[in-house]
Amino acid sequence: MTETHSALQDLVALLDLENAAPDLYRGVSPSDRWQRVFGGQVLGQALVAATRTIEGRYCHSLHAYFLRPGDPKTPILYRVERSHDGNSFASRRVTALQNERQIFIMDASFQIHEEGIEHQLAMPDVKPPEEFRSEREWRLEFADAIPPELQEYFLKERPIEIRPLLIGPH
Repeated sequence: MTETHSALQDLVALLDLENAAPDLYRGVSPSDRWQRVFGGQVLGQALVAATRTIEGRYCHSLHAYFLRPGDPKTPILYRVERSHDGNSFASRRVTALQNERQIFIMDASFQIHEEGIEHQLAMPDVKPPEEFRSEREWRLEFADAIPPELQEYFLKERPIEIRPLLIGPH
């Protein structure tokens, strides 16, 4: 098993919440040495909790507020309120709690797939991703410039591969 595969498995496991009761889910944090819970983790887990109360719809909008820092040693409870279930749209409010205190709230709107107007900017003319260096390759190149106490984190395998691309004059 490669490190990347393991990092991806860890991410998927982190997002696999325990169903503690109807509309109540429990998430944990990785056993890193950080003093606070990473905000992206809380947002991702909250979205998973909301999605588990929805069928046949996808999230098209969400608004989130980080209220207090989370403690990585304490599980996070995600309470889902089913605010609205309509024919096309549904909305959920998720409150993340630690020690009975709100640390995060999120409102998410879900909708069924519907055909409609679509627009986006044209994709720039660039080389395929395989022709760019990965973030990991960039990190390895600069590892010697990183203080020794930060090197383990700096070189840690990430679950998602990123290939930075610079567009425009260099």
